[in-house]
Amino acid sequence: MMTTALRCSVLGLALLAGCASTGAPSPPESEMFAFPRHSTHRQADDLLTGGLGLDGLRAAAPPAFADPVAPTAAELRRRALWSNWRGIADLAPAGGYGTLYGGMPSVPGREFHALATVPGARHPHRVMVQVPDAFDAARRCVVVTASSGSRGIYGAIAVAGAWGLPRGCAVAYTDKGAGTDYFDLDAGMGTGSDGTVVGPGQAAAFNPLGNASATNPAPAAGSERAGHGVAFKHAHSGDNPEADWGAHVKQAAQFALAQLDEAYPQAAPFTFDNTRVIAVGISNGGGAVLRAAEQGDWLDAVVAGEPNVSVDGVRPLYDIGTEAGLLMPCAVLAVEDRPRSPLSALAQKGGELRCASLAAAGILAGGDVAAQARQAHAQLRASGWTDAAIRAGTLSVDFDLWRAIAATYASSYGRFGVGEHPCGYAWSALNPDFTARAATASERAAWWADGSGIPPGAGIGLVDTKAALPDPTLPGLQCLRALWTGEDAQARRVHAGIAQTRAGLPRAGLPVLVIHGRDDGLLPPAFTSDPYVARAQAAGRDVHYWQVANAQHFDGFLALPDYRARYVPLLPYVYAALDAVMAHLDDPARPLPADALVPARASGPEPLTAAHLAVPR
Repeated sequence: MMTTALRCSVLGLALLAGCASTGAPSPPESEMFAFPRHSTHRQADDLLTGGLGLDGLRAAAPPAFADPVAPTAAELRRRALWSNWRGIADLAPAGGYGTLYGGMPSVPGREFHALATVPGARHPHRVMVQVPDAFDAARRCVVVTASSGSRGIYGAIAVAGAWGLPRGCAVAYTDKGAGTDYFDLDAGMGTGSDGTVVGPGQAAAFNPLGNASATNPAPAAGSERAGHGVAFKHAHSGDNPEADWGAHVKQAAQFALAQLDEAYPQAAPFTFDNTRVIAVGISNGGGAVLRAAEQGDWLDAVVAGEPNVSVDGVRPLYDIGTEAGLLMPCAVLAVEDRPRSPLSALAQKGGELRCASLAAAGILAGGDVAAQARQAHAQLRASGWTDAAIRAGTLSVDFDLWRAIAATYASSYGRFGVGEHPCGYAWSALNPDFTARAATASERAAWWADGSGIPPGAGIGLVDTKAALPDPTLPGLQCLRALWTGEDAQARRVHAGIAQTRAGLPRAGLPVLVIHGRDDGLLPPAFTSDPYVARAQAAGRDVHYWQVANAQHFDGFLALPDYRARYVPLLPYVYAALDAVMAHLDDPARPLPADALVPARASGPEPLTAAHLAVPR
């Protein structure tokens, strides 16, 4: 941050906690970052797309591995870029990416990686900084970001990388303690720092039975095969990583400054005093940068898209998610002309079963399915859901996202380890009859590149030990809901974890721009951005708010024709917000945009245009 405030400079690999005013010494470097590595990416292998370009990212099949059992680190990186671009951005030609907004120029440069451990954590998070060859040390700029959802280290490439790298900024990333460092419990195999599979006794980026920090780089002897299935960081680290989101973001920025010192020694030191630092993220990444905004005066500006942010007195994601998991499969049957996906027919049958189950349990009154669906819909409306959020929530019903999210977050909030899930959930490769089996070598090899951080996906399924007919997923969902509504010891652990994730106010004077789609069905603004912004503005903070009509949560799902016909992407507004804050920082006399209800409208079957987006200027 460019100020004259006296502050300790970042020397070497500085600890997240920063320098105390008392002059307390920083911990040794070995306690801060582990397994540093770097690579160069030029010509046919750039920073932004791994040489794939827009056409390569649009390809239906992922980049192939020469040896499916033993892909190289370079092959894994390229495939991770392909997976994360497609998971976050709408890349279809009619969607306007690369012509109407955004772009994918070939960006040569260097990439630096490490594992970083925040104070008190048992397991590290990944950090990475991409430094373009066009980085201007005289106009030094760092964009720091956190992966959306629970994605791996490239999970914000389409958000921060796509904006920052072409502008000559270094871009720093964190997987914020989640990510795709899956661990095969059957084989005792994990993921190395470069994404390749490592075996028993080798240092894994995440080992649920040990710690991959520099002070304990390998599993304890004899612990390599404790349990079956797959463990992953978000669910099984025991750290409740969401509580440290802001710390993860700050540490990523510090890692960037330290790497810039090494990359440009003639221009060193790079500090928060002499380097512009802008934080940006979407979804969970948006929540993470808002948490970082609370932490001192090191940031210059923050842009948060559709953030998972929770303030005291407002229902958190776990509450609304477990409620939606129970009621929404039935409730969406009452939504006329709801959006359709390839799984809608299956979800229709499941919804009818759910209506009958809820009626049998006395949660809904009797009557036919239509009447039951209207009652379930009314219950959601009465608890704060909007019609638009329920309609868009159809997607989460179709793809069973509510159950996947709740099962993972319950384990994380309660800090439950492998085999300790209070509702009996586990994760594993599955047979066709949904019974668990050991993963194959080729499945295991692709997890780091193909996974989203929360299974199901990449060959891993959710094992529901409570499943029972006639409504197989209902018992487990009822158990997950009871962890919010109940008062036993396990519920208290989950509540305690959630309490640690509540957001505070951003630093006074820090420019913050929040963007949220009014039709978001996963993180409805009524429970997230609306109360956060209202509280911050009431406290006099410099927070601005764009509410985008006809935008839901997942740009990547606009590849589905019925969703493209109804909704606009959110990324154009995130990029525009970054443009606005950069212009404001260049010239403080140029104000940030005013709050706006953006009258966006979907393009239907036609290509998207600027008139459809109506981006504020």
